[in-house]
Amino acid sequence: MDYQINNGTLRIYFSGDIDHHSAGEIRKETDKLILQFDPKEVVLNFRRVQFCDSSGIAVVLGRYKLSIKEGFSLVLEELPLSVENIFRLSKIDNLVEFRKKEKLSNEKIRK
Repeated sequence: MDYQINNGTLRIYFSGDIDHHSAGEIRKETDKLILQFDPKEVVLNFRRVQFCDSSGIAVVLGRYKLSIKEGFSLVLEELPLSVENIFRLSKIDNLVEFRKKEKLSNEKIRK
């Protein structure tokens, strides 16, 4: 998982599969970054995600609950069509913003 912090926005780049095997580590690392940087906005970028099941829904809902507690906005970005369909069926689009493409930034992506 890579990330980028710029002007109060923490962008986290997910990759590979988000399933019951990976969800725990994704939650842990994502929350660690959020608490470390205390951002105004957290953008979860799904561009490099090949597969996502209900565990991905749980990851997003958990970060949504954290956003309410910590006071940041949550955005899902560059969702592959299959992932977007799963999230829309679960009505996550009623809770968080979906963005089609990443806003350009000159900050370096960190791992």
